[in-house]
Amino acid sequence: MVEFTLPKNSVVTKAHPSCPPSKGENFYRVEIYRWQPESGKNPHIDTFDIPRDECGSMVLDILLKIKNELDGSLTFRRSCREGVCGSCAMNVNGKNTLACTKSLADYEGDTLKIYPLPHMNVVKDLVVDMTHFYNQYASIKPWIENQTAPERERLQSETERASLNELYDCVLCACCSTSCPSYWWNSERYLGPAVLLQAYRWIADSRDENSDERLNALDDAFKLYRCHTIMNCVDTCPKGLNPAKAIADIKKLLVQRA
Repeated sequence: MVEFTLPKNSVVTKAHPSCPPSKGENFYRVEIYRWQPESGKNPHIDTFDIPRDECGSMVLDILLKIKNELDGSLTFRRSCREGVCGSCAMNVNGKNTLACTKSLADYEGDTLKIYPLPHMNVVKDLVVDMTHFYNQYASIKPWIENQTAPERERLQSETERASLNELYDCVLCACCSTSCPSYWWNSERYLGPAVLLQAYRWIADSRDENSDERLNALDDAFKLYRCHTIMNCVDTCPKGLNPAKAIADIKKLLVQRA
């Protein structure tokens, strides 16, 4: 029988109430995963009660209020506030999302449970280590490759340009990859939904001349074929993209050229 154990100091301890509990329907009860590696202690959950009329309409607004007014040590990434940079990806009430574009009105009840992206090494609090994810992205060579030098810019027809829709929109937030059980189990070798969607973006680009080489690099039992169409990636993508379709399109191209 397989026995799974958690690494030392990874078990989340009892919640720490960070402010007196409030009563009524005009408060959000916010439970946030906290871990500071320099403390040597296990992670714990901090709880804050935030008046609804004292914060903005997005999850990020609540986090900023807590950091600015209640606990300056709370650590998380954020930048654009427009769903463009992908920095503020986190898990809210069990589902990965971007805090800056996720409306508080989308959640029923008064409780928000905010955790870092799952199955990633935590650097501190809600910040995860993205190094491996970005290395995988770099491995697909996310740039146009050509053997010929054009005399002018490489033009595309409207149809060719349209083929990139819902591919180039990806902001590499990793919400989809970190929601994928196949990526949890095989992240060292399986590229995951986000990187494979990006790989197909360059394969589908009419200006790129190295599609065969790109397909050769992906024709691997683990890099590509660990996808089992669980579809968590589609369900969680905050941009409404479909990584599963991109993965299927790569597999289709490999079959067609065989």
